[in-house]
Amino acid sequence: MISDINPDALLADGFDEAILGVCYQFGQLPVISYDYKKCIDILINRDGMSEDEANEYFEFNVLGSYMGPNTPVFIETF
Repeated sequence: MISDINPDALLADGFDEAILGVCYQFGQLPVISYDYKKCIDILINRDGMSEDEANEYFEFNVLGSYMGPNTPVFIETF
């Protein structure tokens, strides 16, 4: 559980199904990592947004809400 290794790690509300795991970086506390595309899919399927609406909403309201070093990361896979 992330709280065991970083009790201050933040979660992105409503995106639990998109959690990939924990992200480690030298000199930093671990943070939660999310699948970027799955987050978009959640907005489309759960909230009925179009793909463009979901991308715009996600970029402004989720990616744009940096809350310090415990903020989650979002990974786009190739």
